[in-house]
Amino acid sequence: MSGSGIRTDRLALREWRACDLEPWAAMNADPLVREYFPGTLTREQSDASVAGFQADLERRGWGWWAVEVAATGEFIGFTGLDPVEDGMPFDGVEAGWRLARPAWGHGYATEAARAVVSFGFEELGLAEVLAVTAATNLRSQAVMRRLGMTRDPADDFDDPDVPEGPLRRSVVYRIGAGERGSADR
Repeated sequence: MSGSGIRTDRLALREWRACDLEPWAAMNADPLVREYFPGTLTREQSDASVAGFQADLERRGWGWWAVEVAATGEFIGFTGLDPVEDGMPFDGVEAGWRLARPAWGHGYATEAARAVVSFGFEELGLAEVLAVTAATNLRSQAVMRRLGMTRDPADDFDDPDVPEGPLRRSVVYRIGAGERGSADR
């Protein structure tokens, strides 16, 4: 599957639409959704992020997809893969996700992330997929473990893009292509 998207049993991971801008901005203005980030985003910052996500999807055929519930078409967040930013103490391709609060607790993050990890191995031929989060973000770490990812505390680091404080310490989870049977459960 290309930049057009990925389907799972319950979700459609797809390119961004103009109708996604408002709910995406609402998510990025929600302090609980952004609890493990340095702050919320303005509407302008939120819109700019979508423009960048869509440009990456068009340019390389993969990246951060919008996520909707397939049965209803409701936009619930994003998930995808992205090369690790320069300046990090590691490299590779990172999986990520963020959902609106009403979508929490339904297994959507795990389902969407499992699909992008499989995409990374099957379509992109990646040897490994990473996931990174604040050390205090236990919900995301639980998703990472459900994907079959593992953490080596020696990889923990202070994120240079995060100001000093409780969110700076970050953890890295990894899964290799040879371990992916646990990601396909």
